[in-house]
Amino acid sequence: MDNHTPALRPDVRAPGPAYDPASLDLYAPGPAAVELAAERGPVVWVPDAYGRMVPMPKHLAPLPMALPEPRDLTPLPLVDPIAQRFLGAGLGGGALAAGVGYGIGEIVNAATGFGTGAAMWIALAVLAWRMPARSIASDGRGSTVNIRKAVIKRSHFHG
Repeated sequence: MDNHTPALRPDVRAPGPAYDPASLDLYAPGPAAVELAAERGPVVWVPDAYGRMVPMPKHLAPLPMALPEPRDLTPLPLVDPIAQRFLGAGLGGGALAAGVGYGIGEIVNAATGFGTGAAMWIALAVLAWRMPARSIASDGRGSTVNIRKAVIKRSHFHG
């Protein structure tokens, strides 16, 4: 039997003490330096590489990020102003051209209609001028023309 194993039977005695625990002097607190908060300096919390907040002395902490200048949030036009001018000029010019073309078409149509109507009246005037005087000045008798038309029907059977 060894010295550290207790005896199983009470009548057999172990040669040495049955249980000798290790000394507790190993666990006794030793003298430690006391650090006062006033001696230490300010501590700030900064995120580490994993996103956790860790304490760090203020003089070792990285500089704070510079604030970006505020953005201009005024609404912008949907179409560029220069493009709006070009578009307006193009639409205005197109409308002007369409209106001028329509007006010219109306003038041509009116001239054509006037020419056709005038030609008809001129033709009627010429016909009236060339008509013999006796047909105009007759007392309603006029000349009689007898038209005969002979219709002869024959049936043929070709067979």
